[in-house]
Amino acid sequence: MQGLKPSSSKLTFIVASAVIVLLLGLEAGVGVAHGGGGGRRRLVVSSNEDEPCKRMTAYYHDILYNNMSNNDNNAANATSAAVTKPSPELSTSSSSNGNSTFFGMLVVFDDLVTSEQALTSEPVARAQGFYFYDRKEAYNAWFAFSLVFNSTSYKGTLNLMGADLMTEETRDLSVVGGTGDFFMARGVATVSTDASEGFFYFRLKMDIKLYECYLPA
Repeated sequence: MQGLKPSSSKLTFIVASAVIVLLLGLEAGVGVAHGGGGGRRRLVVSSNEDEPCKRMTAYYHDILYNNMSNNDNNAANATSAAVTKPSPELSTSSSSNGNSTFFGMLVVFDDLVTSEQALTSEPVARAQGFYFYDRKEAYNAWFAFSLVFNSTSYKGTLNLMGADLMTEETRDLSVVGGTGDFFMARGVATVSTDASEGFFYFRLKMDIKLYECYLPA
C-alpha cells in the first residue's frame, strides 16, 4: 500500500528545513574544530622568520628496545622498537656489524617529550610515530610523528614530518598541522642531537617555531 504523496509546497518546506539543520550542524562542527569548545579563532601569519606566532623548546627521548640484551630494565623502559631488520647485503660501507647505516630499518615509537633535558623532568607530550633509515652510504633517517599534548599548558597535537639529516648539526622538520590548541598550525621544528648512548638511546632538542597559528579571537 503506497503512502500519501506530499504536496510540492510541503516537499519544498521539508527540503529547506533539512538544509537549514545541516548548515547549523556544520557550523557547530566548525566551532568544535576551531577550539575544542566552540570558540572562534583568528588566523595569525608571521612573515618574519625571527618572530613566530608561537615558540617552544622541548626534548625528545628515544629508548630503543634491545632484544639482544639480558637487561630487564631495557624492556621495561623501552619506548621504541624496530619492526624491520636491516640487511647486511644492502650496506655500502664496511663494518663489523654488517649494515652500519641501518638502511631499511623501520622503528615505531611512543617516546617521552620533556620540558628539560633530564628524562625525569616535567613531561609535556608524547611523540608517537615512526622513523626509518633511508640512506645506504651514511646515517640518514625520515620521521613522521605527532606530538600529543595533554597537560595544563596545552591540549591537542602537532604533526611533524621530514628528513633527519643526521650528519648536520641542526636540521628542520616541517610542522604540517595540528589539533586542539594547535589547530591548523604550520611551522618548523629545528632539531639537534643533544645526547646519545650507543645505539639504544638518543635525545633530540626540538626548537618548535609556528608561523601560522589560530589564536582565540
